[in-house]
Amino acid sequence: MAAVSSAHKFTVKKVKTQTLSPRSPSNGPSDFQVSVDAEAGDANSFDIESVHDLIYLANITVGGIEYGVQLDTGSSDLFIKGDTYPIPSTTETSTMHNLTYAIGWAYGHIAYSPVEFLGISVPSQAFVDASTANNPALGFGAQGIAGLGFTRLSSIDLALNGTQQSTGRSLLYNLFEANPAEPNFIAFALSRKGEAGSVNEVEGSFSIGEYEPEYAAVSGSVRIPTWPIHFPFRWNLLLDAVIVKDKITTPTTSVVGAPSNKAVVLMDSGSSYSSLNVQYRYVSEEVCNAIYGNVPGAAFDPSIGYWRVPCSAEINMALQIGGEVIPLHPLDVNPTTAFDPTMCIGSFVPQKIAIAKDFDWLIGDNVLRSVYSVYDFGDFDASGKMGDPYMKLFPLITPDGASAEFHKERGGTPKTGITFTGLNGQSIAPSFAISTDISDSLEMIGKFMPAMLGVVALNALIVIVCCIVWLVSFCRKRKSRPTARNPRARMSPMPMNPRNSYIAGLPPVQPHTYEPVSMALTEDTLFAPPSPAFHGFDSSKARPGDRPKSVA
Repeated sequence: MAAVSSAHKFTVKKVKTQTLSPRSPSNGPSDFQVSVDAEAGDANSFDIESVHDLIYLANITVGGIEYGVQLDTGSSDLFIKGDTYPIPSTTETSTMHNLTYAIGWAYGHIAYSPVEFLGISVPSQAFVDASTANNPALGFGAQGIAGLGFTRLSSIDLALNGTQQSTGRSLLYNLFEANPAEPNFIAFALSRKGEAGSVNEVEGSFSIGEYEPEYAAVSGSVRIPTWPIHFPFRWNLLLDAVIVKDKITTPTTSVVGAPSNKAVVLMDSGSSYSSLNVQYRYVSEEVCNAIYGNVPGAAFDPSIGYWRVPCSAEINMALQIGGEVIPLHPLDVNPTTAFDPTMCIGSFVPQKIAIAKDFDWLIGDNVLRSVYSVYDFGDFDASGKMGDPYMKLFPLITPDGASAEFHKERGGTPKTGITFTGLNGQSIAPSFAISTDISDSLEMIGKFMPAMLGVVALNALIVIVCCIVWLVSFCRKRKSRPTARNPRARMSPMPMNPRNSYIAGLPPVQPHTYEPVSMALTEDTLFAPPSPAFHGFDSSKARPGDRPKSVA
């Protein structure tokens, strides 16, 4: 996407701390904001945010007052811890809300206020007006955090939706909506000027809708889709490989549905170091050992939770993301600490993330300083529909140049001819694995499949035989069934010789013939009960023509 001249940009300031404080478990309750709370009970190690010596700050105007905030692509909400509470010129709601981050939290009322950022004005932006907060960014001079993620991750939006309101959209959503003519991407250049602890302030750049002229070639870089590709919650990408010198380590994932030969990494500008989710212990051992295990004098220190690395050790490594090989600056792989410049630690930390389920790694500024990164929320098509989000990564260093800078700071002789070869062809293609439970089930089914097929075949044979037997029996019964007979009645009168009947006392009866009578019994034949039996003849009651009654 071409940048336009009316886009907005400014510089961001890098500041450093002078203290190293032990990590303590998060003090605030968790919410939907960021599910990357450091696991409690690991009290001997230092938290990722307190060990580092720099963060990047920018200014935002809330209610007419300017505040310095940390720019964080790993979250989506804005909170301000002002000098007074509540912040002037804001509209407080009755909704109290807690924001939880990787380290730290902020708690207060959800409020609305006019906001101006990079010259773009938002009439009403929802944010947390923090009454109390415990966040390392506040120790660096920041007065809040500006989340630059998707609205889907915003816990403020979720909380306001629960009150039937749709006014909790993220800061970037409202900035893009206020300037529909602007391309809807942001771009970071987290510049490096010398050793991390050697200067108090170092400037980088942050822009909306515009590329830095010196990095305009990023427009031709490969589009790296987020994971998931459609409607993601975070700026997650798929990591193809970790390359240390000429050794390639293929990562694995614990994210459900992700390719088994990739790691899902969160591109988080709010974290200085890169944390490996070692919920499964073998992941950290494989990756961290690949980076630091072969360095002479390097060892993991369980008392602080980091690798201690000799400051003179140059570690040449690269990450392959979206098929692109990204060289990392060796000064960022084993940086010095602010409290002891002679002590160097590994910036890839086996930090256990107890709740994170949608990413494996949290990639911070130690990687992002080596690239010019573009976070694109999706291009609009001809019909005005926004496409899927993606990122572009443009390498800012060359391996040989980085080696020269490293040895200029640490001493020694630079290396030359450093190259990195990543995966290609079928080896880089994503592969999807099934879960252990499903795999065991399929193995069990395959083992007993012949027996199961035999039982099914036997049952089918029994059913067929029973059907044949029944059919034969039915046919035989049908053939042997008797047929009902319909007797035929006599249809012509029986020839009878006429007879004269004489009855005493009566005149002679005329001759007659008997009418045909059917002898067949049918359903409509009336039943006539038999006459009473004959017991004698009473002559005193006899009438002319009477006859004895038979028993029948």
